[in-house]
Amino acid sequence: MTPEERLAALGLRLPPARVPRATYVTTARVGELVFVAGHVAQREDGSIIAGKLGRDLTLDEGYDAARRTALALLASLKAELGELRRVQRIARLLCMVNCTEEFGDHARVANGASDLLVEIFGEAGHHARAAVGMAALPGGACVEIEAIVHAP
Repeated sequence: MTPEERLAALGLRLPPARVPRATYVTTARVGELVFVAGHVAQREDGSIIAGKLGRDLTLDEGYDAARRTALALLASLKAELGELRRVQRIARLLCMVNCTEEFGDHARVANGASDLLVEIFGEAGHHARAAVGMAALPGGACVEIEAIVHAP
């Protein structure tokens, strides 16, 4: 089953690939690696899911936001590669969580993205990861995630 077929089986679809709003590119290929720029959590209508974990949003809402962000990353990756089956491995994620100083469940928020990538890519979806707390993210977003992907 292809990653696109797995997405469909899960009842998910990729959002439109995002267009950068500043001076950068969404993806940059270096040899067999694709660096995917940070994507922030957005709803289906494109509005940013804003707020701080530990104050404005629950852990479950953060998990869902990270999951949505992973779908946006995959949309950009598909735009770069043409098809997701070219992905040989999700190598690394950096998950940034907009949170209060007291919030300590960054890893559990980031699992929203990690779990989805494993559901879609199986073993190739397992990756190295950092999950860190931030005082603020662009547009007040609750989550921002970037990725490094092996796709020869």
